Amino acid sequence: MLPAFLAIGVVLVSFPLVAGFWGRLHPALDSMAHFRIHLAVLIALLAAPLLFVKGWRQIGAAGTVLGIATLSATLLPVQASTGSAKAETTDSPAARYRLLQLNLRYDNATPKQVFSLIGRTKPDIITLNEVSRMWVEELKFLEAAYPYRVICPPPARIGGVAILSRRPFADPSAFACYDRGSMAVATVRLGADAVEIGTLHLGWPWPFEQHRQVGRVAPVLERLPDTAILAGDLNATPWSVTAHRVAAAGRLDLLPGVGPTWMKPIVPESLRRLVGLPIDNLFTKGRIVPFSVERLEDVGSDHLPVLFEFGIMPDDEPAEVIEVKLARNGN
Repeated sequence: MLPAFLAIGVVLVSFPLVAGFWGRLHPALDSMAHFRIHLAVLIALLAAPLLFVKGWRQIGAAGTVLGIATLSATLLPVQASTGSAKAETTDSPAARYRLLQLNLRYDNATPKQVFSLIGRTKPDIITLNEVSRMWVEELKFLEAAYPYRVICPPPARIGGVAILSRRPFADPSAFACYDRGSMAVATVRLGADAVEIGTLHLGWPWPFEQHRQVGRVAPVLERLPDTAILAGDLNATPWSVTAHRVAAAGRLDLLPGVGPTWMKPIVPESLRRLVGLPIDNLFTKGRIVPFSVERLEDVGSDHLPVLFEFGIMPDDEPAEVIEVKLARNGN
C-alpha cells in the first residue's frame, strides 16, 4: 500500500503547488505560492521512491520533475541576480552605508539582545516592524545614538513601524506615517545625497487583508523619488504576486538573496535559516548600489535581522542642481 499512499500524496501536493503559479487570478492562489519551495521539496521526496517501483514510475517521474523544475525556476534566478549585483559593484562608490531591517516582535522578552546587535553592527539606518507600546519605551535608550527618528503610533497590539537614523533627515518634517502606522517614510541625508527610506509591514495573506493593504499603500509607493530604499516584513515571499505588486507600484528593484528569515521561535535558528520563509524583503531604486546583504543572529524575535550594505552612485548633474533637489525633498 505504500506506493499508493505516496502517489496520492504526490497528486494532493501538486494541486497547491501548481495553483501558486496562478496567484494573479486571486489572492487565495497567491497565498499558496508563499510555500512553493516547501511544497516542491515535499513532492520530490514523495515522488522519488516511486521511481524504483514498477507500475508507479510514471507518477514518480512526473512528481520528481515537477518538484525539481519548481525549485530551479524559483531559486536559480535569485542566485543569478545576486551574482550580477555583485559584479556590477566593481566601479561602485567608495562610501558605504548600512541599513538594519528587523521585525522586533511586539512581545520580545530580550530587548538587550537587540540593542547589543545594534551596538556591534552600528547601522546608519534602522527600519523596524512590530514596534509595540513596550518597544516605544525601550527605543528611548537609543535616542542619543539615533536622534533622527519616526515612530508610527501602534495601531494595534503588535505595534507600528519605525525608522531610526544616525544621519540627519533632509528636513525636520521630512517624514510621515501611512496606513494606520504600517508604513513610514523619511528622507535621510547620506553625504550629499537625499535618500528616501521606507519601511512597510504588511498583514497576513488571504483570507486576511494583505491584498487590500497593498492597494492602500500603492499611492505612497508611486510617490517615492528617484533614489530610495524600502525594507520590511511583507509576510510575503519574493516570488509572490504581493512582492511584485509592491515593486511595480514603486518602480523598485527587489533585492535577491536575503534568504529565509521567519519561523516559529520553537524552531532552532540553524533550521530556521534553512526551512524558514523569506518574508523580510528589501527593495532599491535609482542610484542605490547593493554591496551585501546578510542575515544576522537571533535576537529574541521570530524574524532574523537583515543587514544591508550599500553605496550611492554619484549624480552626474551639477552640484547646484543637487542642492535644489535636496531643498525640494526637504519640502
